[in-house]
Amino acid sequence: MNNAATITALRVVLFSVLAALLSFGVEAAPNTTSGTLTVGATILVACNVAGGTLNFGSTIDPLQSSGPIDASTNLSVTCTNTTPYSVALSAGANAGGLNAFSARAMKSGTNSLPYQLYLDAAHSKVWGNGTNSSVHTGTGTGTQQSLTVYGRLPTVANAVPGDYSDTVTVTITY
Repeated sequence: MNNAATITALRVVLFSVLAALLSFGVEAAPNTTSGTLTVGATILVACNVAGGTLNFGSTIDPLQSSGPIDASTNLSVTCTNTTPYSVALSAGANAGGLNAFSARAMKSGTNSLPYQLYLDAAHSKVWGNGTNSSVHTGTGTGTQQSLTVYGRLPTVANAVPGDYSDTVTVTITY
């Protein structure tokens, strides 16, 4: 056999082997690449407050009650966790001025009945807006917190009979 015939025979064998290998379905490896996914959230600073009703009683007899009459109620405050806040109470609709905390009064027609709101059970810290008064300060927990409002009628000895009321605005600053 000559060289040319040998080379031709080797080519035939080589192509036959390659054809056989390709018939087995050899697949190419897939290409891959990677990137990043950014995940985020923004938690807002938030607070809310719900007021209560402070009722000194519906059967107050001024002839039987000469001293102060005390009552209390709760406010519910919810602020996001770690949020500092302060709660202020207005002087009331009948006080005659924005900072007239010493003149808080309930009204029945043209008649007035003085009262006061306090931060403490000892009735020593007037609860107001921070001007001539105090405010409650705290830090939010993300859950509801209960704040007690202590009220006092100093005297009812000369009160005119009637249904007395006032509206106090509760403001939370955070």
